[in-house]
Amino acid sequence: MAPVDLAELTRAAEQHLVGPAPGAGTRVAGVVADNRRIIGGELFVARPGARHHAARFAPDAVARGAAAILTDPEGARLARAGGDPGVPLVVVDDVAAVVGPVAALAWGRPAERLRTFALTGTNGKTTTAFMVDHVLTALGRTTGLIGTVEIRVAGTSVPAALTTPQADELHAMLAAMAEAGVTDLVMEVSSHALMLGRVDGVTFDVAGFTHLTPDHLDLHRTVEEYFAAKARLFAPDRSRTGVITVDDSWGARLAADAGRARPGQVWTLGRSADARLRIEAAPPGTLVLTGPGGDVRTATDMPGAFNVANAALAVGMVLRAGHGTEEVSRALADHGGVSPAVPGRMEVLAESPRVVVDFAHNTEALQTVLAELRPTTKGRLWCVTGSAGDRDAVKRPLMGEVSARLADEVVITDDDPHSEDPATIRAQILAGARSVAGTSVVEIGDRREAIAHAVLAAAPEDTVLLAGRGHETIQEVGDVAHHLDDREEARAALARRGAGTGEDGA
Repeated sequence: MAPVDLAELTRAAEQHLVGPAPGAGTRVAGVVADNRRIIGGELFVARPGARHHAARFAPDAVARGAAAILTDPEGARLARAGGDPGVPLVVVDDVAAVVGPVAALAWGRPAERLRTFALTGTNGKTTTAFMVDHVLTALGRTTGLIGTVEIRVAGTSVPAALTTPQADELHAMLAAMAEAGVTDLVMEVSSHALMLGRVDGVTFDVAGFTHLTPDHLDLHRTVEEYFAAKARLFAPDRSRTGVITVDDSWGARLAADAGRARPGQVWTLGRSADARLRIEAAPPGTLVLTGPGGDVRTATDMPGAFNVANAALAVGMVLRAGHGTEEVSRALADHGGVSPAVPGRMEVLAESPRVVVDFAHNTEALQTVLAELRPTTKGRLWCVTGSAGDRDAVKRPLMGEVSARLADEVVITDDDPHSEDPATIRAQILAGARSVAGTSVVEIGDRREAIAHAVLAAAPEDTVLLAGRGHETIQEVGDVAHHLDDREEARAALARRGAGTGEDGA
């Protein structure tokens, strides 16, 4: 990127400036918040963290070639503790509030060179993002994808660390995408990202909403606060247009609020007759979407009525971006409908027994997946599940109760305990599971052993659901990160029982 004068970047943060702005003359090439990623010429963002202030790393950032430092008054004090830091300091009262706009400017406003799609909601963000990407690719667009599972740039993928990257990283990614010829960005936007300013500096062309159920209440405290965080995506400064699923009361409320703010710019989607985009009754796996521009008739191989709704939202967002129904229908007919491969989302590893891996990690998602698997399970339905530590504990007994009510065999195990005692987490889930009479419930803390137990004990006509981790490959126990992939463990167990490696269903 062509360097930008520091004085120009400072103007993007002027309402938060503390003290005089640095003078002109310093040139900045990008914005970086991790001193280890500085290669020379960047503006180093030094903000307070959970354990320490990043300004403690200012000397290292300068030694690596940082051209200037953006920080708060405490960070400025730390940066000057050893004397003159040797580079200009831009001091603001709230670093998080200015990183997005400053990074966008430093990286050449890359979001304005892309057509941008954003997904939010409790469940379904990842699958729907993959579906939007699939539809756009079928239309001949060159796509970029940022989400929970991976970051994809014009067909090249790398694993993702966060659902939504930090603001400085986001704008750098968008600049790289624009440089690589990407025309359309599809992105998951979490409530955390909206609250913490990670998408500041981006106004999305089309925002989409799946639905909302209680989750992440460790951060938001109440469902009302959780809803307010999600609703930020549909403010005029966050998105230009939108498509909102209105089949639950939260979606209907969001659509009403957004519609008043921007009449005609936000479309409703649902099964009700008054939805702008209406999902018609159709055979399982078939999607008929009716709207003012005509019908889109297509299908999805991804199981469950909820995936038909996800596909409808994906198609609706592409229509809202300006593509016509006939154009979309033709493209999907040539590309097998709306059926992308989504790692860890209703991913079928084998058929005898049927082994399914899904990211369902809250009560509503677990209930939905089990309810979808029940009618197509000839034998017993198994559920292997746990719950992450350092998260809202209220849902744990509810997840146990749902598992025991809808499954025949329940195995309670560990998810990602983080800093919590794993046994305490399991006990909370078990309390809910054992409140349901007639269901077999066992506790096996080691997740590898739990998966092997279920897969080896299942009959050929049974279904085994491995819930909660999906695509994840790292299990955090205390301060130690262990490699753990549910899919690898399931395939190993399948091999042990003589069912092969699971390749036929993978």
